Amino acid sequence: MRTSDDTPEQVAALLEGIVRRQRRVSWEQLGSLGVTPAQVRVLRTLRRAHGAIRISDLAGRLGIVPRSATSVVDDLEAAGLVARTPDPDDRRATLVALTSAGEKTLAAVRRSNRDATVALVQRLELREREELLRLLRQLAPEDVFD
Repeated sequence: MRTSDDTPEQVAALLEGIVRRQRRVSWEQLGSLGVTPAQVRVLRTLRRAHGAIRISDLAGRLGIVPRSATSVVDDLEAAGLVARTPDPDDRRATLVALTSAGEKTLAAVRRSNRDATVALVQRLELREREELLRLLRQLAPEDVFD
């Protein structure tokens, strides 16, 4: 039998399980949006860059080798989700940035993820959802909505 001393560990394990399940559901839905998890990661990284960056910088931010980043960028460019331009400061380098279609795809991914989470939360009764919201607000970092 578990004691109350186990409660934080139980909560952590349940939250981790919920996050894994939601990630799996999200990844399954990405196929209908025409992107892979790796491509979404690249798109998100480019959005956070707030402008065009070198592919080598993108690879560094992702923690992958430049050749791998180039392969993902090739596929995203073919889909019209990113665009390459020459680096005006270095003719040997290429910059990559999101296109408007890439921004729209990221918005669709966010909506899809949110819809999956809403469906999960809706399994709770109203008072349970209100209590969960109250508790999550206590745990959420100040910048959770940034």
